[in-house]
Amino acid sequence: MENKVILTMKEQHKLKMVIDYEAGKVRAQRAAELLGISKRQFRRLVAAYRQRGIAALAHGNRGRAPANRISEQVRQEILRLAKETYRDYNDCHFTEELVEQAEPIVVSRSTLRRIRRAAGQGSPRKRRAPRHRSRRERYPQAGMLLQTDGSRHDWLEGRGPWLTLVGMIDDANNEVAGAIFREEEDAAGYFLIMEQVCLSKGIPQALYADRHTIFQSPSQPTVEQELSGELPRTQFGRLVDELGIHLISARSPQAKGRIERLWGTLQDRLVKELRKTGANDLESANRVLAAYLPKFNTRFQVEAAEPGSAYVPWPPEQDPADYFGFKYTRTVTNDNTVPFSKHRLQITPGSQRRSFAKARIELRHYMDGSLAVFYQGQNLVAFQPAPPLPLGWAFSSRLLLQRPRLCRESSGRPKRLDNLGNHPRITLGAGRWWSRRQNEKTRWLSKATLAFSLGVDPIILGLLS
Repeated sequence: MENKVILTMKEQHKLKMVIDYEAGKVRAQRAAELLGISKRQFRRLVAAYRQRGIAALAHGNRGRAPANRISEQVRQEILRLAKETYRDYNDCHFTEELVEQAEPIVVSRSTLRRIRRAAGQGSPRKRRAPRHRSRRERYPQAGMLLQTDGSRHDWLEGRGPWLTLVGMIDDANNEVAGAIFREEEDAAGYFLIMEQVCLSKGIPQALYADRHTIFQSPSQPTVEQELSGELPRTQFGRLVDELGIHLISARSPQAKGRIERLWGTLQDRLVKELRKTGANDLESANRVLAAYLPKFNTRFQVEAAEPGSAYVPWPPEQDPADYFGFKYTRTVTNDNTVPFSKHRLQITPGSQRRSFAKARIELRHYMDGSLAVFYQGQNLVAFQPAPPLPLGWAFSSRLLLQRPRLCRESSGRPKRLDNLGNHPRITLGAGRWWSRRQNEKTRWLSKATLAFSLGVDPIILGLLS
């Protein structure tokens, strides 16, 4: 049986030139020029072809074993040792151990790796393949880009609870524009730090953050948003849109490496400052942080490539409270109440409109805990957070933030429904309790001091005496 000869594309091109030369279709000089070889070398190819046929045009080393090839016996010994004695060794360490054993086996790390991988043996060290990354130059001017993130760490070293440090660093000069300790990484912390930066330095041009749900909403767009071409926004996304800040999403920690390196430095240096002052709670930690940041910026701040600042000064005519707060859109129910966080907020009749049923209002939750209801830019009613309750005061486990309601007994005397299981409906902000008597004019009864604390069980102060 004749041996099968496989030629490469280049060798097939040589064969065609030789056949054309033998047929008298091309001269030797022209064929040599087309093949890029000398005329003498082409005549050697023709002579070899006449003697051995097509096989003469194949490379002479084809099918031969390399002279430096590792023997099959050594290969099997390496695989045996890799499965038994050195099964948890990485390729580099395994190569070193093979040289030091009683009967040394000298192979390179790349050869050993190739033998193990061909046999299906992976490296014991599991790691993700490195991705190609290119260096990004700093923004040239301060205020053009701030990087923001939160760092959850044992900042108090066991003297207090774990805290989250929320901060912003300027990409141009490494200045820590603002930072604050929070119990958790939450939207309120980013609101406070953004307010701190905007009022002290100005409004930055852009903000670089990760894809946390604080910055990007995971919700699907509603029908109204799809019709208007809008995307769901978080509260922080709404804030940066109103301030004209471009929010850039980082797709990896390395993309915002400047603030990631900041956390490494602060977890070394700031922890020691907190230790020296004996900080053991959130309030004391924030005091130490505020005093330490100027010292830190003096040490690590660098010069920006361009002088000046890209921060936009805060307009003095703008009230920061109109921006730095949570805003919700609600529909007023038929009894002129607004649902909010399992509460009912009563809206009193206004000078221009007696009933707001079915109206779309904007509920603003300010950073100090207060609430305000706005309709077409008009503040309808405001609610203040409750002060701490003295010991001994009773509180209800259910909150009905509605207008107080009095009912009548059979004798016609008004009766107050003050049972905790059937609490009177309460109005916040109205300042008066009303009683309606049949065929009589409405009269003032009393003025109550009411308050509530959002997020916890409400406290009822000084109900009707």
